[in-house]
Amino acid sequence: MDQTPAPTSSTDEQAPVRSVAVLGLGAMGLPMATRLSTGLEVRGFDIAEARLDLARERGVTPFASAAEAVEGADALLLAVRDGAQLEDVLFGKTGVAEHLAEGAVVLLTSTVGVSALVAVVERLEALGVDVVDAPLSGGPARAGAGDLLVVVGATPAARAKAAPVLDLLASTLTVVGDRPGDGQALKTVNQLLCGVHVAAAAEALALADSLGLDLERTLEALTAGAADSFMLGNRGPRMLQAHSEGGAEVLSRLDIFVKDLGIVGDAARAAHVAAPTAAAAEQLFLLGATQGMGELDDSALLRVLRPQRSDAGAAED
Repeated sequence: MDQTPAPTSSTDEQAPVRSVAVLGLGAMGLPMATRLSTGLEVRGFDIAEARLDLARERGVTPFASAAEAVEGADALLLAVRDGAQLEDVLFGKTGVAEHLAEGAVVLLTSTVGVSALVAVVERLEALGVDVVDAPLSGGPARAGAGDLLVVVGATPAARAKAAPVLDLLASTLTVVGDRPGDGQALKTVNQLLCGVHVAAAAEALALADSLGLDLERTLEALTAGAADSFMLGNRGPRMLQAHSEGGAEVLSRLDIFVKDLGIVGDAARAAHVAAPTAAAAEQLFLLGATQGMGELDDSALLRVLRPQRSDAGAAED
């Protein structure tokens, strides 16, 4: 596994991309497209006209359809919801795969699981299109600043071709293997830990609340000692807002972990590896989703375990 603070650029002999199509200019797509426009020709498409207008203002050339955006582009950057959407975008009724030029490269930045990606790789390779498996972590602000954490699985040639895109987006890039799917594998392991850590943080703060502890002081004490974790420090303060009017700002939707922990479970079963802790965390996120919290920030998981706080009129346990 090769990890560097910043990716290195490819040489001209490796024909690096100079133009990239970005399909979907939403919360992550638009800042990524904006960042890429500082060094590349960026072609964008979104079904919302307002997003196309914003993209135009930020140096992105808008197109009326996904197919038009992809035509002639050296690369296609995809940030899809799941494997089904990946399949549809590429090979559905209005799929863009047939519009990709031979020699183009597709960069997948989403977490869809190994099997979902492998299912499309052979079909793209038959069209002469390389795939760079590059699931990322960060958020809109970090995407716009080129400060994303990216793990990559791809052949050396495909990585070299995609280097200008990766250079602009990633502050830290980890090459985990030479096969598309290796990036998904590592991201699956990453999401197991992240999901479990969020669930554990919610469980700990729910217990602290039911014991009558001041949650701000509790969180301060926990994050200063051995119990600390990135997710406790990051989600903890947002969990304190879970019962406030409007809740926490949505930075990462709860239903993303429903999807990601589902991928973890599938991978663990396929590998014949027991993952009981991940399975327990998945059930908590599923409960949150069935209770209508799917579109809320994942810090709302606290409300699954502690629907009412004692200081909000709940009866003491």
